[in-house]
Amino acid sequence: MTTETISLFPLNTALFPGGPLPLRIFEPRYLDMVSHCMREDCPFGILLLQPESLQSDSEIVDVPIGSVGTTAQIADWYQGSDGILGITAVGVDRFRVRSYTRQDDGLFIGSVELLEVETSQHLPDEYRSMSKLLEVIINDLGRLYDDVEVHYDDATWVGWRFAEILPISLEQKQHCLEMDDALGRLKLLQPLLRSIRQEMPQ
Repeated sequence: MTTETISLFPLNTALFPGGPLPLRIFEPRYLDMVSHCMREDCPFGILLLQPESLQSDSEIVDVPIGSVGTTAQIADWYQGSDGILGITAVGVDRFRVRSYTRQDDGLFIGSVELLEVETSQHLPDEYRSMSKLLEVIINDLGRLYDDVEVHYDDATWVGWRFAEILPISLEQKQHCLEMDDALGRLKLLQPLLRSIRQEMPQ
């Protein structure tokens, strides 16, 4: 396993390998982080905030050691009319936080272990309908996925995309991120997808 030192960006969301995540950056510590990552062409790490990581004033006080997150590469950026920096980050590799420190400006720097890349797997026929639905959904989502390379026959890729798109709980998203079994992930998501579709107005 490879160990790297990266800036950490705890968020109330999960990022998945190969997936896009639009972000609005306005805190000085994260503006500095983005500037550094763009200048050095290096990634930062996104990981899901745990409930115990917040104080009543929403100030981050801790990042649980052992959390699994995803490294993010900045694919695009723009300056909004309100002056806030907007970026599109793309997930690359999953990692596990081994240790971290907090700088004077509040930015977390973590020593992370990059997890083994989940290899592509041919999509079994039993999940073919999920792939076809995913293609429709992504086409409807428009610009966010315009530059995402699609692999509708890849069980790993299809599972990642449904995990990020479906309106499931953050705990379920995190569980999907931590799973190392592409077919197990699809097996988990398939009934959740059916349940959501049944609840949708006809």
